[in-house]
Amino acid sequence: MKQRNLLLFGLLVIPILVFGQRREVVGMKYLDENRRPIYRENVIIPNVGEYQVLKCDFHMHTVFSDGNVWPSIRNQEAWEEGIDAYAITDHIEYTPHKADVNVNHNRGYELLKESAEKSNLILVKGTEITRNTPPGHFNAIYIDDATDFIEERSTNEFDREAVMKAAEQDAFIFWNHPGWQPGIEGSYEWIPFVDDLYKNKALHGIEVVNGFGIHMKALDWCLDKGLTVMGTTDIHNLVAHDYDFSKDYVHRTMTLVLAKERSAESIREALDEGRTVAWASKYLLGKEENVRNLFYSCVELMPSHYTEVRNNGIKINHYEIRNNSDLYFELSLSDGSATKNVVLYPRSTQLITANEETASLSGEVVSTYVRSDQHLKVDFDLN
Repeated sequence: MKQRNLLLFGLLVIPILVFGQRREVVGMKYLDENRRPIYRENVIIPNVGEYQVLKCDFHMHTVFSDGNVWPSIRNQEAWEEGIDAYAITDHIEYTPHKADVNVNHNRGYELLKESAEKSNLILVKGTEITRNTPPGHFNAIYIDDATDFIEERSTNEFDREAVMKAAEQDAFIFWNHPGWQPGIEGSYEWIPFVDDLYKNKALHGIEVVNGFGIHMKALDWCLDKGLTVMGTTDIHNLVAHDYDFSKDYVHRTMTLVLAKERSAESIREALDEGRTVAWASKYLLGKEENVRNLFYSCVELMPSHYTEVRNNGIKINHYEIRNNSDLYFELSLSDGSATKNVVLYPRSTQLITANEETASLSGEVVSTYVRSDQHLKVDFDLN
């Protein structure tokens, strides 16, 4: 922690030193001490076995569709907020700024390619296929060219043609925010149109978390049908405008991708294999195997450091349980322990106790979902 503070201090001081070298001008007084320091937030998540945990956001908008910012802002935000990879996914069919900005569905990516490389960020080319609800919206990432996508949306035939255009480019396609318009019949159901895409391998994932909304039914669909769990911001405004970063545990919604290496190709391989966990606020959602592996990579129970002998002769062992990540875990231990509820704040340690005769602890991580009605079950060996 001390090293982290020193690094942060250095990053805060550098801009001041740079501006401190500004040539003085007669009649001018500069208030550079009031500038917001610019630095990248390091989001600490340990490797999960052989995999790196990459922070990704594959749903963002700019002025080239209905976003409120120029593409360069998205790159600045991603860098500062600890994102490893991102995609600009402007709408194909919806461009309300076209009177002021020339419609070019590839332009956001073109403007960002060089700056992303300079920032050591992975930029993935993408777009949003915006059909009427139902079936709703679909994101296509790892596309080649968004120029000739279908804009007509009067019938399901056009809807299917639009999605299949992305499939022809070997895109990774996920269904966006399926529950965002629940009042429309068929809007939050596994309708024949979606089933047809799925059976024809033109649907690879579902946006389980979209910004501030968790689509619980979508999590179950992913688990039952082997689709990849996605979490995104779907950001239109400034991220810091929509997310209250002054509160603890608030961060932009993202997909944690368990990748073999930090590259676009490795991320795609992990997406195809379903090695993801959606992370929003305090919550983690995903396939049980992925959430479990992530949890045990972050949390460790240390050997007992003290044994207390109580008046009745019962011996109670004391332990430290550590969270070595920036994730938040809330545990409810169901048996075997005098400690029932444990909150593991980011990069923190808690004390727990257990009867000396207790061989293991078990419980649930209630800040996780491995189904819409199930939390991750965990066990700790005390021997």
